[in-house]
Amino acid sequence: MPVSLHPLVDNGLAAADPNLAGGKLRCLCSSDPVEVTLAGPVVHNHACGCSKCWKPDGAVFAVIGVIPKDQVTVTANEDKLGVIDESATIRRHACKECGAHLYGRIEKDHPFKGLDFVHVELSDDKGWQEPQFAAFVSSIIEQGYDPSKMAEVRGRFKDVGLETYDALSPPLMDAMATWTAQQAGVLPK
Repeated sequence: MPVSLHPLVDNGLAAADPNLAGGKLRCLCSSDPVEVTLAGPVVHNHACGCSKCWKPDGAVFAVIGVIPKDQVTVTANEDKLGVIDESATIRRHACKECGAHLYGRIEKDHPFKGLDFVHVELSDDKGWQEPQFAAFVSSIIEQGYDPSKMAEVRGRFKDVGLETYDALSPPLMDAMATWTAQQAGVLPK
């Protein structure tokens, strides 16, 4: 039986709806769920194997998209949200009852400041951008995944058309390096 990566990946990738104008995310609580409204589509959606990202039950990877933070609004039950780790670069806001992460925000100077990280599988809306790549793949070993099964994991991603990286995709790494060089005055802003 093939390894289960994430429900949005396991059965093949569904193409994005170019007309999707946003939608709502809801935590897993059956009553009074936290609701977050996204006022636009996500970009750079990807599977993530890091140890910090929330994963649905049974999934080895998270699926994370990014969206400008001014397009993210908590619209119900904000009092149920808490920040998982106040010292982390990405301050992940999760429901204190069910544990689902609704969004992550970067508050300090960083190449991705101004973008929020969101879990579109928490939306009933269809048509979100499909994952574009898999990041931090080897990090699942640090969480107890059997290293001898990594070829199978990478093979499954390849089967659905996703490149695997042990960092972010080359364009995102280039964007981070450009921002860093601009901050250091090596490149013009």
